[in-house]
Amino acid sequence: MMTKYIPHFLYSIACTFSCSVAAGEDQSQWLTYPGGEGPGHGKRIVLIAADQEYRSEQSMPMMAKILSKHHGFDCTVLFCVNEKGDVDPTMPVYPEKGQALKEHHIPGLEQLATADMVIFFPRLLTLPMAEREMIVKYIDSGKPFMSLRTGNHGFHAPLPYEIDGKKISWGVDILGGTFLGHHGNWHADSTRGNIVPEQKEHPILIGVSDIWGNSDVYRTYKEGASLPADCTALVWGQPLMGRKHDDAPNPKKEPLPVAWFKNWKTSTGKSARVFHCTMGSGTDLENPGLRRMIINAAYWGMAMEREIKANSSVEIVGEYKPLESGFNYKELGVEPKPVSAYK
Repeated sequence: MMTKYIPHFLYSIACTFSCSVAAGEDQSQWLTYPGGEGPGHGKRIVLIAADQEYRSEQSMPMMAKILSKHHGFDCTVLFCVNEKGDVDPTMPVYPEKGQALKEHHIPGLEQLATADMVIFFPRLLTLPMAEREMIVKYIDSGKPFMSLRTGNHGFHAPLPYEIDGKKISWGVDILGGTFLGHHGNWHADSTRGNIVPEQKEHPILIGVSDIWGNSDVYRTYKEGASLPADCTALVWGQPLMGRKHDDAPNPKKEPLPVAWFKNWKTSTGKSARVFHCTMGSGTDLENPGLRRMIINAAYWGMAMEREIKANSSVEIVGEYKPLESGFNYKELGVEPKPVSAYK
């Protein structure tokens, strides 16, 4: 098979351009966490924090610290920044009436070329074509990746990815589902994660228990349908009656899958391991069960299943006080800040 997402000679031009930009870019526009001793020593994970609702700008550095300190991975966190170079979750994703939409920008995407795993957490981005091409090159490389929460509708401007003349959808084709609506009640209930009994021995679920988060369940397929055949559900999300850990299940809401895995077949026939979880707000990730599942999925993606331990540490490093989810930025205290504010 051949991919038509970008001809080789054009990619070379794009690489030359992006590398020259990167060479002049201020490296303070991303965060780096060198790995210590641990199973991940010598492996590199890039985490992309680029949503506007669920505080990935806080949660992705927190996860990077855990992965580097407790597991030994070298981690880099990339952010969506504004014209001033500040991390800016308030940037609009649709143009204001009568105005053109300003493109989003993620400095440092050239570092995907040396990543062993990428954790995507974008939302409805319109990136410059050169940046989209770097993302596509990684996705088509056969290396593993995962997506969290809004990642399944991460790009408003589509990725330039075609295989055998077919345009490839990031959400539906690659991840196995895109956001179709809030199955739970948006910002009004929470999610109990129930492990699929048949998958309880899967490496991603080693040591995982008590999954709960105060975000709602996403619907990723039409009512009456199911996950695509190439996806295997690991966890079903049961909507609860409120936003507390011990709230009762909502009897009017059936559970839907909130975590699954699959393989993505690239243009050259390689098979990339893919994990997707529709949970993952900043406050969801205060839950150790959810953190462990995501960290296990990183190991699994890199074919490091033998290194997954049920008692490995997923404890938060330092202080973590995520702001609440939502778009009422002033009330929530969300504002543009330099990257250093999230160190």
